[in-house]
Formats: sequence, structure tokens, C-alpha cells
Amino acid sequence: MKIVSTSQAPAAIGPYSQGIIVNNLFYSSGQIPLTAEGEMISGEIEAQTHQVFKNLKAVLEEAGASLESVVKATVFLQDMNHFASFNEVYGQYFSTHKPARSCVEVAKLPKDALVEIEVIALVK
Repeated sequence: MKIVSTSQAPAAIGPYSQGIIVNNLFYSSGQIPLTAEGEMISGEIEAQTHQVFKNLKAVLEEAGASLESVVKATVFLQDMNHFASFNEVYGQYFSTHKPARSCVEVAKLPKDALVEIEVIALVK
């Protein structure tokens, strides 16, 4: 088991890692729209989703993986009414490669984020 950590994504805000590699699989912690410096992105679901993907790409790269090697994504939305707008941005990152996905509405996310995403990916 290997812990993944990069300064190109926000540091963990609790007792967890940005991600873990076990055998040839990378498991990310959920990413919310914080910058690498720990500042929350304000704005609508679209801006927040782009920041989440920026964070995911950074931890995936550090793990030796990429968006193209993601096999499963789990999405948490604060409001399912944002689904169409979120999905439009999500499709920009997963256009030809479409991993399995779950998407659920939750009552609240850390720092009042509108979206959180975690992924499982194959490591090169």
C-alpha cells in the first residue's frame, strides 16, 4: 500500500490521505472545489466542478494514473437540481472514455461545497 500526496491539490483537511494505491489500483479521497492553497472556489456548480477535476487530475498524475485510467467515479451533489449543469462539465473530462459512475444528492458537503468526486483508477 502506498500513500499518494501532492502539493498540486489541496491537502487533506482531516485524518486521511489524498489517495492510496493498492496493487495496481488508485483510490482517491473525495475532492471538493478547494485550490491547492486551500481556498474554496466560489461560484456556480460549473466553476466548482472544473476545480474538482483540476484536483483529481493532480492526484491521479501523482499516482501514475490519469482520467483515462479511471474505472469508477462517485459523485456527491449538494442539490440534484445541479445535475444537468454538472453533467455538462463532467462530460468535458470524460467525453470518449466513460467510467462507471454513481451520483447521489447529499444533505451537506465539507465547506458547503456544491460537488465532491472520488475516483478509482488503474495505475500504469
